[in-house]
Amino acid sequence: MSKIYQYKLLLVIVLLATMSSCKKSFIELSPSTSLTPDQALATEADLQVALRGAYSGLRGTDFYGRTLPVLGDIMADNCYQSAVNTNRYTVYNDYSATKGATSGDGNANGMWSIGYSVILRCNNIINSTVASTPNVDEYKGEAYAIRALCYFNLVRYFAKPYTDDPSALGVPVITVYNPDLKPARNKVSEVYAQMIDDLNKAYSLMTKYTNSSQFSKYAAKALQAKVYLTMGDKANAKTAALDVINNSGFTTLTTANHAGYWTAVAPRTDKLETLFEVSSDATSNNSFDELAYIYSQLGNYGDLLCSDDTYALFEATDVRKNLYYTGTRGGVPAVFVNKYPTYNPDPSDRKPLRMSEVYLIAAEASLPTNEADAKTYVNFITSRRGASAITSTGSQLFEDIITERRKELAFEGDRYLDLQRLKRDIVRSANYLPTSRTVPYSIFRRILPIPQNEIDANPAIATQQNPGY
Repeated sequence: MSKIYQYKLLLVIVLLATMSSCKKSFIELSPSTSLTPDQALATEADLQVALRGAYSGLRGTDFYGRTLPVLGDIMADNCYQSAVNTNRYTVYNDYSATKGATSGDGNANGMWSIGYSVILRCNNIINSTVASTPNVDEYKGEAYAIRALCYFNLVRYFAKPYTDDPSALGVPVITVYNPDLKPARNKVSEVYAQMIDDLNKAYSLMTKYTNSSQFSKYAAKALQAKVYLTMGDKANAKTAALDVINNSGFTTLTTANHAGYWTAVAPRTDKLETLFEVSSDATSNNSFDELAYIYSQLGNYGDLLCSDDTYALFEATDVRKNLYYTGTRGGVPAVFVNKYPTYNPDPSDRKPLRMSEVYLIAAEASLPTNEADAKTYVNFITSRRGASAITSTGSQLFEDIITERRKELAFEGDRYLDLQRLKRDIVRSANYLPTSRTVPYSIFRRILPIPQNEIDANPAIATQQNPGY
């Protein structure tokens, strides 16, 4: 059957995991072949268990476990594959896949499958008939936010950017549990409308903050700011960002706590920087497929390196430069990434939403009409990194803010998606093969293929493959 609805048994979908916190210790529940969603999610406690399963799904290797943050840099200009490698992500590094190979690519397939699996878990929570209580509302609010996050990732990789063509084919929007549904692709604009609606509901339903491994009210608003910026809606992006800046109580990193922040592995409760992170721990993680392993030279792989031009962006006084170090790999000089320094036993977590990015969203969204605000927000970050203040104006100010995003968010999965929304060619350094140093925006491989098994199983989507595949 369709990958989107490959989980016919509700217990497989929503009762995957329970955790003592929003990290991950699992129990198995008695399976049933006859429970309806309302029967399986009949109490407040059932919803909490299901929500933990949704968070657990985000940690899948081809989602935030590794592939999402990797593709966001290796398909751009920050990250390249060492000549000494294990053949992971080669086709994204080189833009070398043939049509047939790419349409069956395991990473794209995995991203699609995991994304829709988590969406389905969220749907069952959202549509539950359990009576409203503060906790039930909180769980449903978190489910709305998780669902929006999944759609945000799927539509940005499997469809044209909103800033290019809102009427283009996006991804299927599914909001109900129906194992027999064969959905067609919705328009890009419809997917974004669903995300905005989900995040509005998440913001209104959530009232409490637990820790950085769970969505909260202002994490949802930060995601909405990012969604609006991706749409090119700067007015709403700035409004959402300022709500987070002025009302959330979160603080940003400083030069003094920057290094310790990146070495810490436990979810935060102090509202420092991390609005939301996808968490692993010593007992529940992706083992050698954790993100840290693909960068660490002390782990199993260490395949992926920092490009020379990315490293050159950091001034000597910039504390962010300390997240990288130089050496050799295979006898060749290299710059190594140390942003995820812990790989065993409790791996470094992935941080899709950080307070520093919210300031950068506010900075970019202030342009072109309010350069004073743009400089205020971007230099709030440079002043806390030991970097020179940005003093440029006009089009150069915009470029400097985009470069500041590149420096601040490097190896967190954002650079490629920024280049997509800005519809820019990718110009890479000599670290890459000559055949892939310039990657035009127009080439079909800039958008991932709809997985072939989805095409084969779903007649409604069979004629809706992305061009070139």
